[in-house]
Amino acid sequence: MSRKITASLYMTLDGRGAFPKYPGWNRESTEPNEMWREMWLNRFDDVTTVIMGRRSFLGHRRVWTEKARKPSDPKYLVDYSRWLDHVDKVCLSNRVKSPGWENSRVMKGDLSKIVAKLKREKGGNIIAEGGPRLILEFLRHGLADDYWLVVQPVVYGKGPQYWGPMKTQATLKLLSSSTMEDGELMLHYETVRGFRA
Repeated sequence: MSRKITASLYMTLDGRGAFPKYPGWNRESTEPNEMWREMWLNRFDDVTTVIMGRRSFLGHRRVWTEKARKPSDPKYLVDYSRWLDHVDKVCLSNRVKSPGWENSRVMKGDLSKIVAKLKREKGGNIIAEGGPRLILEFLRHGLADDYWLVVQPVVYGKGPQYWGPMKTQATLKLLSSSTMEDGELMLHYETVRGFRA
């Protein structure tokens, strides 16, 4: 069975790849909220590879390793950092020479060929967690099987955009939607293959 590839997006209402402040954005809790459960914790058992663009990889390496955790951090954040340290991580970059993070490798070149190679490798499912430029390439080339989107209740007006020019239409089927406690929308789509517009 082929490895499933999921693209994860965190975006504002105007399609910006940003993490703006809004009421409730930094609510502290000892328990994970719905976003954490759906986007990460529920995937610990079946995801064995995470693909990131350069900026996303370097940002995660700086903030989300187990070494970066504080003693006061809730258990679910420690669990996430521990999982992220041990999962296979792929940094897509022409500039990064050495990943500097355990269980990580740098890959460069054609994204379609990289994804095809990863899908042939042994392992569980794959998450693409790479920011707007990378996710747009997944969409343009039909590389992801499904998409999880968290849409924040902010029109940001700046920062990198998820959506851009497309040569052909990408068609998605809505699988689920829910509203989270601070007004974010969580949307789950699957890629519709073989549909011609």
